[in-house]
Amino acid sequence: LDTMVGLAEEGMTMLCVTHEMGFARTVANRVIFMDKGEIVEQAAPNDFFDNPQSDRTKLFLSQIIH
Repeated sequence: LDTMVGLAEEGMTMLCVTHEMGFARTVANRVIFMDKGEIVEQAAPNDFFDNPQSDRTKLFLSQIIH
């Protein structure tokens, strides 16, 4: 993950599929949340984690972030 953080800091564009929410919040400039193959929500990391809009996203985040 450190290598990917370094590349992101250098401005490299990348698409990452991850369950590591801390990594996504730190590195991403956009978070896309999918459920059953469908996009449920997409937002800037701070908006996604601090103010989720969909009930599915809220449920997911409540289960993984304590």
